[in-house]
Amino acid sequence: MPDLLLELRSEEIPARMQRKAAGDLRKMLTDGLVETGLTYEAAREYWTPRRLALDIRGLTARSKDIHEEIKGPATSAPEQAVQGFLRKAGLASIAEAHVHSDPKKGDFYVAHISKPGRAAEEIIAELVPGIIRGFPWPKSMRWGPASAKPGSLRWVRPLQSILCTFGPETEEPVVVDFEIDGIRSSNVTYGHRFHAPGEITVRRFDDYVSKLEAAKVVLDADRRKEIILADARNLAFANGLDLVEDEGLLEEVSGLVEWPVVLMGEFEQDFLAIPAEVIRLTIRANQKCFVSRPQGAVEDLSNRFILTANIEAKDGGREIAYGNGKVVRARLSDALYFWKTDQGDLPDLGQLKASAEKFGLDLKKPLDQRMARLDHLGVTFHAKLGTQGERVERIKKLAEELAPIVGADPALARRAAVLAKADLTTEVVGEFPELQGAMGRKYALLQGEHPSVAAAIEEHYKPQGPSDRVPTDSVSIAVALADKLDTLVGFWAIDEKPTGSKDPYALRRAALGVARIVVENGIRLPLTPTFESAYEVADYLASKAGGANGSDLLSFFHDRLKVYLRDQGARHDLIDAVITPQSDDLLQIVHRVEALGSFLDSENGKNLLAGTKRAANILAAEEKKKTAIAETVEPALFREDAEKMLVAAVNQAERQAGEAIQNEDFSAAMLALSVLREPVDSFFERVLVNDEDHAVRANRLALLARIRAATGKVADFSRIAG
Repeated sequence: MPDLLLELRSEEIPARMQRKAAGDLRKMLTDGLVETGLTYEAAREYWTPRRLALDIRGLTARSKDIHEEIKGPATSAPEQAVQGFLRKAGLASIAEAHVHSDPKKGDFYVAHISKPGRAAEEIIAELVPGIIRGFPWPKSMRWGPASAKPGSLRWVRPLQSILCTFGPETEEPVVVDFEIDGIRSSNVTYGHRFHAPGEITVRRFDDYVSKLEAAKVVLDADRRKEIILADARNLAFANGLDLVEDEGLLEEVSGLVEWPVVLMGEFEQDFLAIPAEVIRLTIRANQKCFVSRPQGAVEDLSNRFILTANIEAKDGGREIAYGNGKVVRARLSDALYFWKTDQGDLPDLGQLKASAEKFGLDLKKPLDQRMARLDHLGVTFHAKLGTQGERVERIKKLAEELAPIVGADPALARRAAVLAKADLTTEVVGEFPELQGAMGRKYALLQGEHPSVAAAIEEHYKPQGPSDRVPTDSVSIAVALADKLDTLVGFWAIDEKPTGSKDPYALRRAALGVARIVVENGIRLPLTPTFESAYEVADYLASKAGGANGSDLLSFFHDRLKVYLRDQGARHDLIDAVITPQSDDLLQIVHRVEALGSFLDSENGKNLLAGTKRAANILAAEEKKKTAIAETVEPALFREDAEKMLVAAVNQAERQAGEAIQNEDFSAAMLALSVLREPVDSFFERVLVNDEDHAVRANRLALLARIRAATGKVADFSRIAG
């Protein structure tokens, strides 16, 4: 079967757009081919900085003939209905339709549509120009004289050539001929911009790849990544160093070169006085280079960096490495200035005394000065939630309240909360916002803060995603919870909640962070009183925080906990069975789900589930019919031994399960319920619930209600599948 090769070659495409663009091209073209009646065996996309390519194997040479019938209205239908049918069927007049008869419905119109198949080349030539014109680039541009005309071609960068060939392996492929804005498709491409800029005539994909490789272009992005990573590791090792690997940077660099050449540059040893994170970010952000460390070192860096060039220079890359080194040295000089400035006194120190007194800050310490400035400048956190200084005041009080609950020293929690946002006004964080927290920790240790305080300054932002670790130090936990709860309570109070896919303040992440911190650290934290404390701390928000808001926020936490537990493998129906609108202890919910899951995996659990669901279904049906149900179970109305056995078992299960739940031993509560299994089975085997005697029936329904109530203390069994 024929194969299709398509290449769209342009000026350099931004690295961040390449992978998605290649995927979009594959999806748009293959979807279009399938919609027109063609099929294919496999499709794979490729990309370099200057081209998007698509290899489609086993494409059918022609679409199938189509024969279909379109049923129309009755022959007696009004003219408006007939005209609608003609438009739908694509008929010029009703004379082109056929009349069919039905014994029940009478005569009606039918259009017999026959569409002959089309050659694949014709379909491709029609599809590709439309795809190019409608391509979903995040940003695109016009160029050249044609750009002044309305409707001129737009592309991410000027489009230079289109290669499109089609044909089977055993024959000479043909060029699929089409043209868009003066660019005509061909079987010609071009190699590396500097090493092999001449024309290359290709036939099909294998030929295309090998000729590009000979012209210094590695088409496969993943292979370019492998080359860069292997060469960088080897070069570092040869110089007695280890490469500091960076997957994100590797992805970006592979999108900057068509022919990767790995080189090593260096800078002065004096710059190693700068924190490793700052050096790494400076070199990464400005020069897209990797850093290295001495072999076996964990945190220390070396003064050598790894860069990836796009050409094989005649001097072996010495001038390229030297030029990159000059830029790196200039950038590191700036970073060194920022680092030293942050450790000196602020020029407006005299204006910060009021803020220092408010927060108990020591203006002899650099980080304290930065916190005082943050408050003094009145930096806004949110227009309706006040300044950063006001927010720090709220977090400080809430962290101090939470400290005893999580086992932290309240004084350390208070101090950590006060300094948690101080590094936002430092020079380094101003240049590299992604270092907030990390720089605060370094500056805190430099000025002699307690290690737990320093750790909390960095870790109170965690976890920042599902794969990020949660803080484990008790002071970090207190400040992290206070920070996230203040955010959630505040935005709930001003009614700025997530809607649909929109969550501009990352409130879902904050709630999931609270859930993970609590569960993974085994913390018992009733949320309802904690919300109330948070509202009280934010006095100016208290008037806006009604009970409905608190309940709504608790429901939001339930949703986040469900997401977390499902990711951990918990069954959604067990989670729903355990959570009630009032459940505010997330750790207890988790323990209940675990115990319920273990119980239902046992034979007793499976059988009891069946029995209790049967009882619940009977009750629900009778309640819907408003059948009389006795308020209490009356033993005098029992006629069967099975009834007596069941009520005795229910009494025992209620008592033992209640005691176990009070002791928060949910496994024991499940075990207590297991005594119901045989009496429930025996009851349904021997007893007819809907007895003709109304009093007996009402009494037996009351007994079923007792079963539902007893099991309901542990979970809502009606929500469990099975």
